[in-house]
Amino acid sequence: MMNQEEQWLLPDGVEEVLPGRARAIEQLRRQTLDLYQRWGYELVFPPLIEFLESLLNGAGRDLERETFKITDQLTGRLMGVRADITPQVARMDAHSLRRSAPSRLCYCSSALRTRPAVAGATRLPYQLGVELFGHAGSDSDLEVMSLLLDTLALAGVADQVVLDLGHVGLFRGLLDACDLSDAEQSQLEDIYVRKARVELDTFLAERDLPAPAARALAALPWLAGGVDVIDQARTLLGDFPGAVAALDELAVLAGVLDARGVKLHLDLGELRGYHYHTGCVFAAYLPGESEPVAKGGRYDHIGEVFGRARPATGFSADLKMLAARTDAAALSGILAEGSLQDAAFVARVNELRGSGERVVLALTGADNDPQELGCQRKLVSEGSDWVIKDID
Repeated sequence: MMNQEEQWLLPDGVEEVLPGRARAIEQLRRQTLDLYQRWGYELVFPPLIEFLESLLNGAGRDLERETFKITDQLTGRLMGVRADITPQVARMDAHSLRRSAPSRLCYCSSALRTRPAVAGATRLPYQLGVELFGHAGSDSDLEVMSLLLDTLALAGVADQVVLDLGHVGLFRGLLDACDLSDAEQSQLEDIYVRKARVELDTFLAERDLPAPAARALAALPWLAGGVDVIDQARTLLGDFPGAVAALDELAVLAGVLDARGVKLHLDLGELRGYHYHTGCVFAAYLPGESEPVAKGGRYDHIGEVFGRARPATGFSADLKMLAARTDAAALSGILAEGSLQDAAFVARVNELRGSGERVVLALTGADNDPQELGCQRKLVSEGSDWVIKDID
């Protein structure tokens, strides 16, 4: 039997959100969704649970270890609680909407993961994001990244953020020139993700690869810094058409963002979400944080398993993390000292609430502490009138 202390303990990575922080999160949620609507993005509500075959189809397979699995009591089939919302939105575009024009969709809802991304992080992200389907050019990548920057501005952190920018096509362009098995490609990818220099040198030395490709593969993970690394990479990657095309795309994006004054860090060996992404990848980092506050990129094949592989780009963020540095507006309210049996009092309270005021009823026999109730004024009776006075 649980003791009293154990009854209020929560699982690791699961947290409750108290009023002050909840208010900050909700204020930011409303502001961001209003922003997305002004940009033409339509709100969708994907289901919290789905049959596992659907939830982990296609790009969702990478999320299998992150997905809680439960048994449907109606059918006996396995269901999963979503760990990420993006694959669900891709299915909605490909299967449910089936538009010819580009689809701009947005969402904000909870996800659940079997384990945190890093020690001490949440397993219950409040995922906010946008997805743009049906366009393959740099314009849509720039639109999504611009919207991310506007989102960070709403959160009050845009001037602190460093945007990490890469392109998985650089690595793929080099692999095209190498005769590596699937297992060897996976091993090389893992080395790149960990940036294990000694392992990389050993891997390349043990294989008979074309000399230019071996040199490029050895150098690519450490080509990082400002926009000038693009010029450094051109000489290194000039013999690989696929890598050059990816570098050209990256140069366009970096040039526009740099001209806008965005703090950029280019990482040409970045392979985050390699199996998932097909083009540029980006992540927004705040000072002192090891995990990005938002991340995204291009993923053109995500709808293929649903019969419609439309080009796609987007980003997602944990709204709770994004709002962590945002102060909620201070509560302002009126403490109403009257009875709901008094028609004149009720009419006055309704009038104030209708005008946008926050009115809290003072309950008979309760400790109606104005400070705890977030009230700086009070509604009191003076003769036949109900008047508002400041609380001393």
